[in-house]
Amino acid sequence: MPFISSEGPHAHLNDLRAFQGVEAWVFDLDNTLYPAHVDLFAQIDERISNYVSRLLGIAKEEARIKQKEFYRDYGTTLRGLMNEHKIDADEFLNYVHDIDYSPVPPDPELEAQIAALPGRKYIFTNGDRPHAERTAARLGVTKHFEEIFDIVAAGLLPKPNRETYDRFLKRTGVSPARAAMFEDLSRNLAVPHRLGMRTVLVVPEGTREVFREDWEMEGDEAPHVEFVTDSLSGFLKAVNGVIRAG
Repeated sequence: MPFISSEGPHAHLNDLRAFQGVEAWVFDLDNTLYPAHVDLFAQIDERISNYVSRLLGIAKEEARIKQKEFYRDYGTTLRGLMNEHKIDADEFLNYVHDIDYSPVPPDPELEAQIAALPGRKYIFTNGDRPHAERTAARLGVTKHFEEIFDIVAAGLLPKPNRETYDRFLKRTGVSPARAAMFEDLSRNLAVPHRLGMRTVLVVPEGTREVFREDWEMEGDEAPHVEFVTDSLSGFLKAVNGVIRAG
């Protein structure tokens, strides 16, 4: 599994040639399109804990443990709450995404590299469309994406469920053999790899160390992770260079 840092100086040309012929570029949103150090998701995480605490009538510390159990077992806290407590999904999504987006800075370099990619681009997120739209607008990349496939379009069934990827492919008409998937969670790349997509794991800037739950990052050395980068814009710049070189 190649590790591509910053602008890809350690990337071998033959490795990146795997992206020649890609016609669909599929990006996760949180901690992928924007870097993890922005920590936007921390606000969402906090509001999820508040929601669970209020709903179940438990202390914040206990609610956080329960929240992470739902996330681990169901893929999202939302799915766990729906299955076990029959909550209203729209109410939950509106509440947890009522956050301050100002920490997300415009990213002209990322915008330029996404614009340069040949073919169609998609956002595929376990969040909802309004959250994705607000985040993409802050980054300055909205106009380059053909579609946002969110948790509602997925029938509220999150990645990494196979049915969710099938729904995405059916809705968009993307051919997995001509697609690449970018994610910050290794487990969400297992199905895309089996389907034939190129898979790229995006890790925190400047490091291969990942400061999150151990179980969350299990499999980052797995065969389904074909490329790893700590700079999405740098990686795309290297890919675009190889594509232009033909």
